[in-house]
Amino acid sequence: MGARYEEIADELRCAIDAEEYPVGARLPSESELAARYGVSRGTVRQAVATLTSEGLIGSRQGARRVVLAGRRSQSFAELRSFAQWADAMGHTSTGQVISSSRRPATAEDAARLHLADGADVLEVLRVRGLNGERVLLERTVYADWVAADVERIEPDCESVTQRLYDTTGLVFSYGEHLIDAVAAGTADAEHLGVRRGSPLLRVRRVTTTRTGRPVEWSDDRYRPDVVNFSVHNSIGSNPLARQAGPGIAGH
Repeated sequence: MGARYEEIADELRCAIDAEEYPVGARLPSESELAARYGVSRGTVRQAVATLTSEGLIGSRQGARRVVLAGRRSQSFAELRSFAQWADAMGHTSTGQVISSSRRPATAEDAARLHLADGADVLEVLRVRGLNGERVLLERTVYADWVAADVERIEPDCESVTQRLYDTTGLVFSYGEHLIDAVAAGTADAEHLGVRRGSPLLRVRRVTTTRTGRPVEWSDDRYRPDVVNFSVHNSIGSNPLARQAGPGIAGH
């Protein structure tokens, strides 16, 4: 069981997510919150400080706090794993391997994954779906030391990240993301059901273990009408969040 202020912060966070307190709204006063939760004003201040550090509410002293952002920051696991993000957001995700093959590492592979000369890599092409819509094409290159474990995973596995943790204990701990836009090539268009040349949101990322050992690097291409990213800035936090756009329907 976490500390009481953490529980209160989580309840307030959920209320902000649900737009019980929309952006621009004021939270109840410290006295009102203390009475509601049956705690001291000091405990309420700790909860409020937590949300302030996340950039969700304003930090003006002596006044009721104003909601600055209506979307919570996402955990590393949710941002790293499409399936875990979709599940946390209440969406249904699917995944299907289109191709999987070993090949010699290119100079780019070797540099990104810190591989020795002559090493092989595993390249996997997957299409991801969200609520029945094809939304993401993943081109992932896995380092040689994890390739065999990935090859044992069934082609329609929902979350490779979770499966690798369950079977090998591998924990992805650090990720670097570079986001830009590209035009859909022939393969992109075919697998995502868009016209060739259509704009796609590209996220190139390298993910490593806790010790900094690279596991994979990936070129992920999203349909921008259904998935986008946002950043909420504050002094203490700059969380990046993936979100579904207006083009994707709920359950």
